[in-house]
Amino acid sequence: MVNKISGSDAILKVIESWGVDHIYGYPGGSFDSTMNALHNQKDKMKFIQVRHEEAGALAASAEAKLTGRIGVCFGSAGPGGIHLLNGLYDARHDHAPVLAIVGQVPTASINRDMFQAMDEEPAFLDVACWAKTATNAQNLPELVDEGIRHAYKYHGVAVLVLPKDLGWDLIDDTYTSSARDYSEPIYPNPDPTKVEEAIEMIKKAKSPIIYFGLGAKKAAAELKTVSEKFKMPLVSSYLGKGILPDSYPAYMGTTGRVANKSAFDVAFGADLLLWVGNDSPFSRALFNPAAKVIQIDIDSEKIGKRHPVEVALLADAKKTLAAIAAKGEETKSSAFYDAALLDNENWRKWEASFNEDQSVPLRPEPVFNVINQTVSDKAIFAVDVGNVNIDFERLVNLHGDQKWTTSGQYATMGYGLPAAIAAKVAYPDRDVYSLNGDGAFAMLMEEILVQVKYHLHIVNIIFSNETLGFIEAEQRDDTNQAMSGIDIIPTNWAMSCEGLGAKSYTAKTLDEFKNAMAAAKNDDGPVVIDVKFTHEMPFTTVYMFLDPETQPQAKVDEFIKKYQAQDLKPFTHFLKEAGFANPEDVYRPKDGFWTTHRDILGNSETMP
Repeated sequence: MVNKISGSDAILKVIESWGVDHIYGYPGGSFDSTMNALHNQKDKMKFIQVRHEEAGALAASAEAKLTGRIGVCFGSAGPGGIHLLNGLYDARHDHAPVLAIVGQVPTASINRDMFQAMDEEPAFLDVACWAKTATNAQNLPELVDEGIRHAYKYHGVAVLVLPKDLGWDLIDDTYTSSARDYSEPIYPNPDPTKVEEAIEMIKKAKSPIIYFGLGAKKAAAELKTVSEKFKMPLVSSYLGKGILPDSYPAYMGTTGRVANKSAFDVAFGADLLLWVGNDSPFSRALFNPAAKVIQIDIDSEKIGKRHPVEVALLADAKKTLAAIAAKGEETKSSAFYDAALLDNENWRKWEASFNEDQSVPLRPEPVFNVINQTVSDKAIFAVDVGNVNIDFERLVNLHGDQKWTTSGQYATMGYGLPAAIAAKVAYPDRDVYSLNGDGAFAMLMEEILVQVKYHLHIVNIIFSNETLGFIEAEQRDDTNQAMSGIDIIPTNWAMSCEGLGAKSYTAKTLDEFKNAMAAAKNDDGPVVIDVKFTHEMPFTTVYMFLDPETQPQAKVDEFIKKYQAQDLKPFTHFLKEAGFANPEDVYRPKDGFWTTHRDILGNSETMP
């Protein structure tokens, strides 16, 4: 006799075979058959009840980004499924493998104007690399197996639309999952001729740099070797933060509005980019436009996508960097490289000079200094979207086995809380911190209830500056318009979250924040710390006035006073100090600062 099993139970068995032991979602009537299966298999498959389907999809996406394993979420027919879309788009844009199961009305009611019914498959075709609607129960395990394979292959979203009745139907329990046959792709070796061409270009360059992204995440040692051998400063995309320790002297940090000054300086001073595993959409606007490019990527579609390329290496980043390091001859330290190190040291010292600042409202440096001193070497940061990205990039010193995640290319606000839940579920023994602006926190703050329900020890920090800071900076600096729609009313977040069941603190002074962080370590459930934060915007690199030789003295004086930047030196200062020939010839943006990036990106774009 062949054992019988419900269609939904068969789906869960396949998902479990792929190493998944939990699913994020919110029940609905059209999903009853699968909720019953989750009850049947509760010893193997944990159901995590989020408070909004969007949060479930964001959690699945964040988990995939943190672990590399597929994240799974679900929503019921109509509104439940549609609520998933925002989180699924985050997964799509950041290339995270996610499976979404979307409930549907029973097959007999499809196309009959039924309650909550809609044509769901077309709604997901844009976000998904694979989207199919089940038409019979017997094929359900094969369908979900196929969807998971596609999610892994294309690093994207697979969507299975499941009519309610098919989940109840009994089928033969005979399907064998393909999970046991799955293996990581083997990426190609670099073309030796092109490796030689790349080395020749590096040798001839006066100011070469390495620009890397997430595609280099397994090549940290090779990045260091090439940097040290050829004396090339390192700059990353924002999502590349953490591949190298922030303390590594030749790592300048990231580019864009979130940039460190030293990264911004060397990016525009470079005449050659060794571009490694990077698909940042703003890349073409973040460097000397005349710089030549050597690009390394495993995806042929990415080659030349963001910038014209002189040498294209369609190969694995780790293998290619190792080949370049092995064949090239070590070069002497260059004046450009030495200047970059001096510039980076100057920037880091300037930031650290504010670490004990007692200003009220609190400025970012002392707050993040406390965070650095408090968290463990295995901490995980779930970073929401806004000015918090700038402060995190510049001020959190990632090291050891620390991890972090944010909504990168999609940049959806509300990411922090669901991502923190995913981090704690995936890594229950690690300390987890969500970092949120007050605007982003309000979007999905109900997910504090999930942390309370499952007794998750997560420290949620809210930086309350009563404005949509990133948008304020764009309106003021990029479009020079009146401030419009960016204000946030003062809110007692601690009181609100105490009512939701979280232990909560308000920090108006540095000592209060230190005490709250210390107390949070001793709590065993969710903690919320409402930090009353400065309304002043972070130091801007894209509109930077520091060089009186090339910029109006009045502008320089105004800029230095505004940001207390008396100890910061222009890049030309370090180029001269290092003996760089003709430092005035090093490329800088128009008029010595970034008057507008729209010359390159078009009038509709705003600075990243």
